[in-house]
This record gives sequence, structure tokens and C-alpha cells, in this order.
Amino acid sequence: QVQLVESGGGLVQHGGSLRLSCAASGITFRFLTMAWFRQSPGKEREFVATLSGSGSDTIYADSVKGRFTISRDNAKNAVYLQMNSLKPEDTALYYCAAGYRGISMQERQYTRWGQGTQVTVSA
Repeated sequence: QVQLVESGGGLVQHGGSLRLSCAASGITFRFLTMAWFRQSPGKEREFVATLSGSGSDTIYADSVKGRFTISRDNAKNAVYLQMNSLKPEDTALYYCAAGYRGISMQERQYTRWGQGTQVTVSA
């Protein structure tokens, strides 16, 4: 049974930092493209960042470029999202996703999803 479990969310002040983690189990992790998406209340889920299985290729949403960094540790079956210079508009439920295709901003390319971890940035 494939499972993705996110952690690391919380409440942080404007300008602060958080590191999200996603632990994968029941799957050959190094073959997976991993991604982070987020969803704010009343909005559609949106792409944040993605990382290839080798870790060599990435894509970031323009809104987080230069502030967020996606990384992975294949030995630990984990992917991370380091979020710096957080803004109130980054407040959302953050989802970890996995897929077998190449890096993509499209939700439909990802077939496994976690339950999400809440990030709240106060003004």
C-alpha cells in the first residue's frame, strides 16, 4: 500500500521559515517524480514545486521561486520543501504527490497523494 505522509506544517510569522517533509512507503522511491502542491480556502489546488527521481531536475511555481527549495533523500524515502521568506499568501494546505512520469506542473501526472499539512503565515 503506497502511503505519503506530510509533516512540518504550522503557524509562522511573515518572513519566517518552515521545512515540510513527506515520507513515502510501499513504493520504489527513487523512481518517483515528487511534487508539492497547495490549496488555500476557496481556491483550486495549485502547483508549488517538483523534483525528478535523481534530484537533478526541478520546476518551481513563479510565486515561490527563490524562496522555496525542494529536495529529496532517496535513502530515507523522503522529500522536503524548505520554505523561506514566507508570506501570508503562502497560507494553504500543502500536499505531497508522487508520479512515475517526468517532472510536470500538472496534477494529473501524479497518482499518489498525501493528506496534506497546514501552513499558516500570519501578517
